Amino acid sequence: MSTVSVFRLVYVDFYSKNGEAMVDYYTNTMGYRISEEVDGVTYLSNALDHHNIVITPSEKTGIRSYGYQLNGNLSLEEVQEKLHKQGIASTIKVDAKPGISRLIELQDPAGNSIELFTEMKQTTVGFGSSGIVPHKLGHVAFYANNFKETIEFYKDALGFAFTDKIGEGFANFLTCNNDHHVLNIIASDETRLHHIAFQLKDASHQYASSDFLAKQGYPILWGPSRHTAGHNIATYHHDPEKNVVELYTDMDQYIPELGIFEPRPWHKELPMKPKVWEALSSWGTEFEMDLAKI
Repeated sequence: MSTVSVFRLVYVDFYSKNGEAMVDYYTNTMGYRISEEVDGVTYLSNALDHHNIVITPSEKTGIRSYGYQLNGNLSLEEVQEKLHKQGIASTIKVDAKPGISRLIELQDPAGNSIELFTEMKQTTVGFGSSGIVPHKLGHVAFYANNFKETIEFYKDALGFAFTDKIGEGFANFLTCNNDHHVLNIIASDETRLHHIAFQLKDASHQYASSDFLAKQGYPILWGPSRHTAGHNIATYHHDPEKNVVELYTDMDQYIPELGIFEPRPWHKELPMKPKVWEALSSWGTEFEMDLAKI
């Protein structure tokens, strides 16, 4: 019997007090292209999806919603029925977002708004020709005020697999594909974004991006360094509204059938299996910014 199965994170929809600055950042700095503007809301595409970033004008900042694509083995009605059997309320909406004809809207136990869909319109905007131009939107990390229940929700209701931890009861990594993580759920007494992360092409893209950010007036807050969980080389900076943005490369690839990670390209231990890590940096580097206290 088919189960509900998410296979990728497609978009993040931001509430924005200064939408003009955020759109400028995502177009001129990140290199995204505008695919559509509707009722003041701007939809930006990395290359092919109708949107990967949405900027929604608001009197507040934060996350409006996260959008995940389902594998299509079940209809939205069947997905809704399976969620209902687990006690999860949801609503099917028609034409709720440009590029998506039908989606399911629900909340995770932490209070995040989740939008699930099977099909999204593909654009012809292509990759940007200037700016950083990431390879893709890779993952999000958020603080959750009831992180244990939230972790179980993503595993049991949406088909995510648990990979690694940093500390007991701190950072918890989950994936819905072969990337080491698509979600990082961080224990807290509140729910809010920790960071949003974009994959770069290679190491040269990483350092070129840091140079470009400096020229654009966005200083690097942490990194570059190689993480422990995931082993990705990462840097972090603030967008115009102080959301933390990670740029990374070389993330481990998870092979669930073997229960190990394929190195990209380095592991201290071979084979590398899911474990509990006690630090953030494999290199032992320390930075002024404490990623555990964003």
